[in-house]
Amino acid sequence: MDNKLMLMIPGPTPVPEAALLALAKHPIGHRSGEFSSMMAEVTENLKWLHQTTSDVLMLNVSGTGAVEAGIINFLSAGDRVLVGNNGKFGERWVEVAQAFGLNVETITAEWGKPLDPQKFAEVLEADTNKEIKAVIITHSETSTGVINDLETINSHVKKHGQALIIVDAVTSLGAYNVNVDGLGLDVVASGSQKGYMIPPGLGFVSVSPKAWEAYKTATLPKYYLDLGKYRKSTAKNTTPFTPPVNLIVALHTTLGMMKKEGLESIFARHERQKNATRAAMKALNLPLYAADECASPAITAVEIAEADKLRSVMKKRFDIALAGGQDHLSNKIFRIGHLGFVCDRDILSCIAALEVALPQVGYDNFTPGAGIAAAAKVFS
Repeated sequence: MDNKLMLMIPGPTPVPEAALLALAKHPIGHRSGEFSSMMAEVTENLKWLHQTTSDVLMLNVSGTGAVEAGIINFLSAGDRVLVGNNGKFGERWVEVAQAFGLNVETITAEWGKPLDPQKFAEVLEADTNKEIKAVIITHSETSTGVINDLETINSHVKKHGQALIIVDAVTSLGAYNVNVDGLGLDVVASGSQKGYMIPPGLGFVSVSPKAWEAYKTATLPKYYLDLGKYRKSTAKNTTPFTPPVNLIVALHTTLGMMKKEGLESIFARHERQKNATRAAMKALNLPLYAADECASPAITAVEIAEADKLRSVMKKRFDIALAGGQDHLSNKIFRIGHLGFVCDRDILSCIAALEVALPQVGYDNFTPGAGIAAAAKVFS
């Protein structure tokens, strides 16, 4: 029998039935009054989710495109930038910044470890001539399951006074309390296939007044990703280019669901599911790749030999998709996503299936039922 696929990966994430039905509707014209009315509501709800009164712009891109837009709209070739690099995506932002001719200085940490805020403080404090134009960090490092200390790093950027903070919040926004105005974040990028609970295809960039001032003098080339165009169109409840209309219809649906659940409940749900997943892995004597104090609410990385074989068993036997490791972590870790449209039942189902699959790859260093019991204790 064909089972229903369970996506337990950090993206794409499961999509609610109501959003799937919205995707199945006949498209409407993107220059119509009906679409304009929907755009107005979506924009307002995006500001609610980001906890900002500033602009939140939608682009027809993935999360990578959103972060690239967040970099190139506010900087010029040769600008000095600090980039945090402690995983695959931090590494990517180094590459993007270098590709556009920025003067890149990296602050690194071992994969699986968080960035050290004090290292940012030291470099920023030493910059008495205020040459550093931006600090670019990944909030939730998807490749390792680590969440970086955005609040503290941002406080050091604020003390610097001149530098912008540009944040990859692709797997944290909608799962963790990213209070854009409360923290004074300048540029925050994210993607639709994560906490927003719809398929890939839309990127989001919030922009502060300080960042818009930097935009006026930024000279890096841009056209399709020129956020000024999106700002003007969004103010008129439209888009500068043809948008994926039905994705926005689906987003209208999921943002409504999120507002009904409430921000505090959304954040608490992700925290609860993270804690349950981690408790289960510990009970199964499986090493966690990230420490408890820096564990992402969106993704848990677990160490095991022959990780890809385990993922294959989970997919073939139970139709549950787990994510693998990247680069040097290939076949050394698997990653369980607990992000977006994931309920407690999904976590329990995944753990139960994992307990069955583990002996099939030669791992039996656990008491059957221990993982489920540990997760159930967190949920109860």
